[in-house]
Amino acid sequence: MKWEQLLSSKRLGQEDMQGSSDDRTEFQRDYDRLIFSAPFRRLQNKTQVFPLPGSIFVHNRLTHSLEVSSVGRSLGNDISRLILRRRPELYSTHFTELGSIVSAACLAHDLGNPPFGHSGERAIGTYFSEGGGQFLRNYTCPETGDSISPRQWNDFIHFEGNANAFRLLTHHFKGRRKGGFVMTYSTLASIVKYPYTSDLAGDKLKFGFFRSETDDYERIARELGIPRLPAPDGAIHYVRYPLVYLVEAADDICYQIMDIEDAHKLKLLTTEETKQLFLAYFSPEEQQHIRQRMLQLVDDVNEQIVFLRSCVINCLEQQCVHAFIENEEAILSGTFQGTLIQHMDDLPRKAYEQCEQTAYKKIYHCKDVVDIEIAGYKVITTLTDLMVQAATHSDRTFSRLLINRVSTQYDILAPTLYERIMAVLDYISGMTDVYAIDLYRKINGMSLPDV
Repeated sequence: MKWEQLLSSKRLGQEDMQGSSDDRTEFQRDYDRLIFSAPFRRLQNKTQVFPLPGSIFVHNRLTHSLEVSSVGRSLGNDISRLILRRRPELYSTHFTELGSIVSAACLAHDLGNPPFGHSGERAIGTYFSEGGGQFLRNYTCPETGDSISPRQWNDFIHFEGNANAFRLLTHHFKGRRKGGFVMTYSTLASIVKYPYTSDLAGDKLKFGFFRSETDDYERIARELGIPRLPAPDGAIHYVRYPLVYLVEAADDICYQIMDIEDAHKLKLLTTEETKQLFLAYFSPEEQQHIRQRMLQLVDDVNEQIVFLRSCVINCLEQQCVHAFIENEEAILSGTFQGTLIQHMDDLPRKAYEQCEQTAYKKIYHCKDVVDIEIAGYKVITTLTDLMVQAATHSDRTFSRLLINRVSTQYDILAPTLYERIMAVLDYISGMTDVYAIDLYRKINGMSLPDV
């Protein structure tokens, strides 16, 4: 891959139109479109890890996305500056805007996540693989006259928030004259962490785009010069777009470190445990210097944790920049393996792994987190089942009632069965936690509208 081709301000769905006449770059316009969009706004009421709301404010999907975007901008700017020093000819390309591209992509990376975090993803996937949705596998819809193909079925049982984000940004929902957000090719490519179809999802259940958006990704890949890899018949697999590594690193840095800080606020981790986890990223000499500075600047315990957290994020950002620069050739050739985090120096990498292990034991399995996952699982499974039944039996009285309360942008009565089910998933995944709970209660007769 070549940087000269990889960075394009061309917009998906507006390829023949001229750029804006204002002073913003096309990538800054991507960022602004996302910031002011309804799907981005709804992230403020979607669970990151801990239940929402609470007496102690912890991260939700919106605050997480803003922080990831900030770190992503730093990664892009630092890498742009370092590579331009040795390759000044790239000044004639969009290379100086690397930070803006990565920052916009980071804002968008969680847009496709359903309510209740990863529990919502699992609830949707297992509804089809283990639950009531299994009937669709060998079902011919009397209304559309067609059935679900094996490849389309893989989209459902492996439902994935990353693929859903790409769909949200590119799909032509009803009422839109153009498909999706009409984002630039480079920003769209930067959010596809797993550039292959659901046929290749494997045990990790990860993939980058649904069958419905395959043509869009292939068009982007051809334009940007992203090579296609060999794959089993019918499957589609590309090498990773280079800027994906930066979006992924920013996400990895923020969720891991901020979860530790949130756990300290919620007293799942003691102050001493948290300080030790953060100081482990540094050598003994660096630790001494950091402690001295911390004590000079802040007295409050929570502010001391904030100070240490900022030192760790800065350390991780610099390490990931170094890993990218050192492996630029492998990244561009498509042979780079793993993540930038995995290619850091031994000391910070081991400290990061210790944070992962601590989070797994003391955070992700704590009672409050598990309780919200159980409740969310029940809510999402119930709503998905009711809406799938409505989409496949729209002649029933209750089905018509449900369909009438769904926004017209979701084509629940599309001409094919696959499109109907995808419209259901668009509707469910677009809900906030509160909206999903409220709808669940109303449908089950547990609450009534105010009169």
